[in-house]
Amino acid sequence: MLDYDISTCPLFSEIDKTEQEAFLTRLVSNKNVYEKGQTVARQGDEIKHLYLLVKGTVRTEMITQEGNLLEIEFIDAVRPLAPAFVFAQNNRFPVDVITIDECHFLLIPKDVWLSEMMRNETLLTNFLRLNSNMTVFLSQKLQMISIKSLKGKLSLFILEHTTEEKKSFTLKRNRTQLAEYFGVQRPSLARTISELVEKKIIAIDKREVTVLKRDELRKVL
Repeated sequence: MLDYDISTCPLFSEIDKTEQEAFLTRLVSNKNVYEKGQTVARQGDEIKHLYLLVKGTVRTEMITQEGNLLEIEFIDAVRPLAPAFVFAQNNRFPVDVITIDECHFLLIPKDVWLSEMMRNETLLTNFLRLNSNMTVFLSQKLQMISIKSLKGKLSLFILEHTTEEKKSFTLKRNRTQLAEYFGVQRPSLARTISELVEKKIIAIDKREVTVLKRDELRKVL
């Protein structure tokens, strides 16, 4: 249970390694291991523990009203799952959580975690900061979802990953995953990308996207 390096986890920032190891020994009640493609939690499941992902990658997703799969984010170890919902009145997972590869989770009972934060100001500050950063991320995601056209969503996505100086970036997702990120079907995404390429607004070489006319992307928003 102690064979994990949690030093990269935002929850344990500015806490020395010896104390981190003591946390694991003192707080963790169980370890769960999931194979690739397994469901860790479903939207609406009650959150009874703080789930700390210490190995692997998961994706979080939900089904839209149109029946499309909407990807929320990819989460790499070491990160907690849905920390902002752990102590909510309606403390349930807001999304489905599916493993991308083999994943290991350390489970910390909520009351134990709360007691630990009450004794450790750094831990409490880190927890509050992580939840605040997550709120910023979700507000950005909401902005993308609120844009009605797929062309607008794609334009915002490209603008957020580039600047006036840095005109290119590499897509981490394949076309199917990108379609799920936008909550649309893959053919619809392919048509929209082709339109931007044909109008020479962007150029694509494999997974590298280059902005040619940044002002045209802004006009779509």
